[in-house]
Amino acid sequence: MLVKSKGNMYGFVDFTWNPIKGKCEYDCVYCFMKKWGNLKPPRLVEKEFKEFASDMKKYGENKFIFVGSSIDMFAKSIPSEWLQRVFRTCYEYNNTYLFQSKNPGRFLDFVYPFEVMFGTTLESNRDYEGMSKAPKIDERVRAMINLRNDGKRTMVTIEPVLNFDMGELVAMLNTMDPEWVNLGADSGDNKLPEPSKEKLLELMDLIQYRKKKNLQRLLK
Repeated sequence: MLVKSKGNMYGFVDFTWNPIKGKCEYDCVYCFMKKWGNLKPPRLVEKEFKEFASDMKKYGENKFIFVGSSIDMFAKSIPSEWLQRVFRTCYEYNNTYLFQSKNPGRFLDFVYPFEVMFGTTLESNRDYEGMSKAPKIDERVRAMINLRNDGKRTMVTIEPVLNFDMGELVAMLNTMDPEWVNLGADSGDNKLPEPSKEKLLELMDLIQYRKKKNLQRLLK
């Protein structure tokens, strides 16, 4: 079912929808889903499609919907058949859909006959050992460049922002040329290697960004 955007969700998102549920294979140490304990393996939830249709009648179309906010739907272990099932439902309604993945290279494996914003997460320009089982940062960057070259709408989320190298990160963002960059911080007490307030403010002077609520902790 559709869940109204709230808390630290992106301000431009109206609803989230999670037709695929379960434990994400990337197992990022900071993932907010860890608060639910041991999750079941990924699964396609059929009742979600009926509830989506019902909610569309209730709320109407022309919404911005984040599909897959609780799991990386484009991880390698997610069957293509499940994704196609999701895409068919998206096609039935005139909305803009956000697909966000740390495996953005897989975005190009499919055709999307509906409005989509493609996003990826870059915590830093650095790969931190043990932080995640997701594809390396440079792999994500190359995929996002390919998406932009293919005429796709893209965005980048730097959340949770980890300590970074200023020149390298800014150059990386400029090369990807996303429509916008979201900046956010760790929402949990995960003891991550975060940048200083001064360094973060310098970054904010150099890029176009949208600030998430949880970033304020690092700016105090």
